[in-house]
Amino acid sequence: MGYAMSRLEIESELFEGGNVTSEAGCSNRSDKPFCKVDHEIAQLTNLKSVPNERLHQLMPGKKKLPVSPVKMLAGREGNYSRRGGFSSADRCHMISRYLPVNGPWLADQMTSRAYVSQFSADGSLFVAGFQGSDIRIYNVDRGWKVQKNILAKSLRWTVTDTSLSPDQRHLVYTSMSPIVHIVNVGSATTESLANITEVHEGLDFSAADGIFSVKFSTDGRELVAGSSDDSIYVYDLEANKLSLRIAAHMADVNTVTFADESGNLIYSGSDDNLCKVWDRRCFVAKDKPAGVLMGHLEGVTFIDSRGDGRYFISNGKDQTIKLWDTRKMSSNTSCNLGFRNYDWDYRWMDYPPQARDLKHPSDQSIATYKGHSVLRTLIRCYFSPEYSTGQKYIYTGSHDSRVYIYDVATGAQVAVLKHHTSPVRDCSWHPYYPMLVSSSWDGDVVKWEFPGSGEAPTPVSKKRIRRRYYY
Repeated sequence: MGYAMSRLEIESELFEGGNVTSEAGCSNRSDKPFCKVDHEIAQLTNLKSVPNERLHQLMPGKKKLPVSPVKMLAGREGNYSRRGGFSSADRCHMISRYLPVNGPWLADQMTSRAYVSQFSADGSLFVAGFQGSDIRIYNVDRGWKVQKNILAKSLRWTVTDTSLSPDQRHLVYTSMSPIVHIVNVGSATTESLANITEVHEGLDFSAADGIFSVKFSTDGRELVAGSSDDSIYVYDLEANKLSLRIAAHMADVNTVTFADESGNLIYSGSDDNLCKVWDRRCFVAKDKPAGVLMGHLEGVTFIDSRGDGRYFISNGKDQTIKLWDTRKMSSNTSCNLGFRNYDWDYRWMDYPPQARDLKHPSDQSIATYKGHSVLRTLIRCYFSPEYSTGQKYIYTGSHDSRVYIYDVATGAQVAVLKHHTSPVRDCSWHPYYPMLVSSSWDGDVVKWEFPGSGEAPTPVSKKRIRRRYYY
C-alpha cells in the first residue's frame, strides 16, 4: 500500500534519504540535506507555489516552514494579500502539501499489461491502453464508468501510445505499425470495434516502421510522432497528409512532444542518448535541429515539457530523470556514443552497478533525479500539474513496480507509492485534484488520493501475467 508524508509540514530540503545531483554538484550521501537546484527554475517554481509575502510578515511563525492552512484561511479572511482571495500561488501552496498517496482504490483490472494511462486536459476523462488491443476511456465524473471501449485495429505487439485531441472528440493510437489510427470518441457507441461498429481511420505514416510516441498539437490540427526509423513525423489532419519528415536521430525516436502551445518547437528523445530541439520556423536544413542536449548515458525513454518552451524533463535508461534548460543546448550533433565500457540490454538485464556513478563528461542538464528504475519498457515521467502544485514535483513510473515523486527544486524523494507487482510504465496526476492514477503490467489501474474517497482501499486480487518479449 501507499506510504509517504501526506502533509508536507517540513520544507523539502529537510528531507533526508534518496539521491540527487545538480549542475553545481551535490553529495548523494543520505546523511546530508539535499542541495537545491541552483538555477532560475527553482525561483520560478517558488513563485508559483509560495504564498504572498505579507502572510509571512503579518502572521507569526517560522518563515522557512510552509504557512499552515489555518493561517492561509485567516489571511484570506483578513485580506492580507490585498487581493480579496487566494492567488494561484496561494492555492498551489496549500494543495501541493497534500500529496495523492492514500490508497490505492481500484479503477479497473485487466488480464493484459497496461502501457498507457492519461487524464484528459480537463480531468473529466481517463484513457488507458493495454497490450491486448483494448483502449478504455473512463468518465471520471461518472464514477469511472467506461465511456468508450476501443478494440484496436491492426495491432502489432501492443498499443505503444495514445493521444486525446484537445476538444476530446478524437483519439489516436499507435503500435509497431506505420499506420496511426484515429477514432471518434464523441459518438454514442460504447463498444468501438474497428470497422465493425465504428470506423478507425488509418493515417498513413508509410515511411515509418513503427510508432513509439504520438501527440496532438494544442490546436488539434496536427500530430507529431516519433518512429523506429529514427525519424520525426508531423501529420496535417486538415490536409490529411504528412507535412514533415525529419531524419532526426541515429536510433529509435522513443519520444516526441510539442514544447508549448505555439506548435513551433518540438522536443525529441532517442536511443542515441540525445535530446534535441526542433524549431519549425527557422529550418536552415530540414534535418538540422535548433540544438542538442547531452547528458544521458543511455537511451531516452520519455520527454515531458513544462509548457514554456524552455524547460523539459527526460527519463533515461541510465536510471535517471534529467531536467533541461534549452538555453544550454549546443549545436553539437555527434551521436554521443562511446562512453559505455560494458555490455548491457535494458530489455532483460539489470543496470550494471559500475555504471550507476558514471557521469557524462559534457552533461548539459541542470539537475538529475535518481531512485526509480528504467528497465524492460519505456517508462514515463512528468511534471506535476500547474494548477494545483505549480509544477513543484516530478513523478515517474518505475520498473520496480512503484511510483516515485521528487521535489523539482531540491531533488528530494517526497513519496513512493507501493501497490503493483509489475513495472509501472505510465501514471497520470489529475490536472486539478490531488489524485494520481498508476497503471502497470500487472493489469491494474488504481487511484491514489488525498484524503481519499471516504471508502476503504479496494482489495485487489493478483493474476499471473505470462512474461514475453519486452521493448
